[in-house]
Amino acid sequence: MNNRKRLMENVIHGIFLVLGLITVGCVLLITLYLVISGIPAIRKIGVFNFFFGKKWASTAAQPQYGILPFILTSIYGTAGAIVVGVPIGFMTAVYLAKIAKPKVKNVMETAVSLLAGIPSVVYGLVGMMALVPGIRIAFHIPDGASLLAAIIVLAIMILPSIIKVSLTALEAVPKEYEDASLALGATPVETYFRVSVPAAKSGIAAAVVLGVGRAIGEAMAIMMVSGNAPNMPKIFQSVRFLTTAVASEMSYAADGSLQKQALFSIALVLFLFIMLINAVLNFFLKQNKE
Repeated sequence: MNNRKRLMENVIHGIFLVLGLITVGCVLLITLYLVISGIPAIRKIGVFNFFFGKKWASTAAQPQYGILPFILTSIYGTAGAIVVGVPIGFMTAVYLAKIAKPKVKNVMETAVSLLAGIPSVVYGLVGMMALVPGIRIAFHIPDGASLLAAIIVLAIMILPSIIKVSLTALEAVPKEYEDASLALGATPVETYFRVSVPAAKSGIAAAVVLGVGRAIGEAMAIMMVSGNAPNMPKIFQSVRFLTTAVASEMSYAADGSLQKQALFSIALVLFLFIMLINAVLNFFLKQNKE
């Protein structure tokens, strides 16, 4: 009987090991494919011209492949979405975890789950039909499809990830921590923000990482509300993100052309950008734990 249990344990451990190796292998394959496909274009165009060039004209008589506008737009758009979305999502999670009544909590959790299940193209459609005209009228500009519209849509789209993961982290904090704080004379609000939140900071940080990944990787909704023009980023100007640059031109780029290779180079930059953000956030999390 013991031998059979030990055999089952070894089999299960082996299955988990294989699945873990498959996951790591997939990441390595994607990385290798993007490096092989993206490096040639960077060599042909030139590192400086590719990363710091301000003009993208891939179909012109004399094509130019500068992606600085895409990089800055992605940085500004993601940062704006995080600045807007993280405080709203975080405060909502604290309210649901610690303050809301059970009925209110159930209704709001259902709404958050529905928000997470809405396809990105629906966000883009609503933004294009309601948000873009609203920005145009409110700020008296020729076209509301702009960086501001993209930031607002991204901020709304990252809310479900931030709220659900932060809520789970806050609910996992032992009740004894809060009871001890209250017994020492702290108010409930002080307890929530000085005891519960610090205890759940790793989960909240994971929620922010998920939100950043969602914001950086979104393409369809952003393409519909940002104007998708390769301009240097300005808040009321049409812009193009790294993701939308790939999505908008990959369908008609000829196989083997410099244009298609440059699009793979953009995908490589986007991939490295996400890895860098994750690495930096994980580094600071480890520093805080120590």
